[in-house]
Amino acid sequence: MDTTDLFSLEGKKIAFSGATGVLGKTMALHLASQGAELLILGRTPEKVNELVLEINSKGGKAFGYFGDVTDEESLDKVAKVIETQHGHIDVLINSAGGNMPGAVIRPDQNFLDLDTSALRKVMDLNYLGTVLPIKALLPLMLKIGAGNILNISSMAATRPMTRVMGYASAKAAIDNLTKWLSVELAHKHGPKFRVNAIAPGFFLTEQNRTLLTEADGSLTQRGNQIITHTPMNRFGKPEDLLGALQWLCSDASAFVTGTIVAVDGGFSAYSGV
Repeated sequence: MDTTDLFSLEGKKIAFSGATGVLGKTMALHLASQGAELLILGRTPEKVNELVLEINSKGGKAFGYFGDVTDEESLDKVAKVIETQHGHIDVLINSAGGNMPGAVIRPDQNFLDLDTSALRKVMDLNYLGTVLPIKALLPLMLKIGAGNILNISSMAATRPMTRVMGYASAKAAIDNLTKWLSVELAHKHGPKFRVNAIAPGFFLTEQNRTLLTEADGSLTQRGNQIITHTPMNRFGKPEDLLGALQWLCSDASAFVTGTIVAVDGGFSAYSGV
């Protein structure tokens, strides 16, 4: 291996679900700027088209595909189109996910108030929304005998937090899936297949902004609790993910699989004392 190109993404074909979110968009724009070819998968055509247009207008290369990550039939159709147009993929990033109010247990509620319908939707979106794209697109890696899958986990997976029961459970399942699948693929398809995950700490997104900050930008009580438990004393910025992202998508991490990389400002290392 030429170590001068160790972190190169030039020419890699990267399928990316959930790329239109706050964190996903920053990651997609970076990957495209590094020479990767982005295949953006989403269920909202307007958002997908907007991101594809932005990437291409900046000199990158991106293509849009419309499908629901929780619908196997929808994904199978997308996979066939991608195979026809691109032949194979090198990397699959599973970033689709999110939470729902009904799967949260607020301070004025208890466990019996859990909305099981909302819980099921959160599990479907985060867990099946990762499993099903892998199932649909893995054949496009198998045909070239190599593949790299990157899942998006969360600090909530290993450090269960109050309120976010459904989301935390779903992300814990992502961690388990990442490790299980890394072994499965390496044993049955060889060492050129890898599966890893990035576990972001606390980043301000549309999903949690009102939970962590007040309208004037000051911290809520929960926001203060998080900051005081984060040794770096700040929330993450989307750009903080890019180093780990590039490493895991590139050949620099060729011997790394089954690993969940925390990008959390030290949150997971701190006991609070």
